[in-house]
Amino acid sequence: MQRRIYGYRCRVCGTLHYPFRMRCKGCGNLEFFEFDPEPLPAAGTLVTFTHVHNLPAEYEVARLGLGVVELEDGTRVVGQLDIDHPTMGMPVTGGVEVVRREAYRDYWGFVFHAA
Repeated sequence: MQRRIYGYRCRVCGTLHYPFRMRCKGCGNLEFFEFDPEPLPAAGTLVTFTHVHNLPAEYEVARLGLGVVELEDGTRVVGQLDIDHPTMGMPVTGGVEVVRREAYRDYWGFVFHAA
């Protein structure tokens, strides 16, 4: 089963939010159930990135790439990069994948790959 990234569209004014917010940034609506989940596009452009080299012991990688991606609809998300040599402005595709495993638990997050 493929997991998706979801945004939340205000039923009052149509503003798309990511991540979920209790209040609409478009119209100020405060009703909790006035948002509809909507799948976000998987493709986008890498806006900026960094590499983390001093990771906690439970990470079994030498470095971790993180990036800000602007999706095709303009929504910006942060996720891990599975890209050897990222460059700003490059096209990427992504989805929800396991980003870390422990003995009894998987941690899921956004992972982006070169398009």
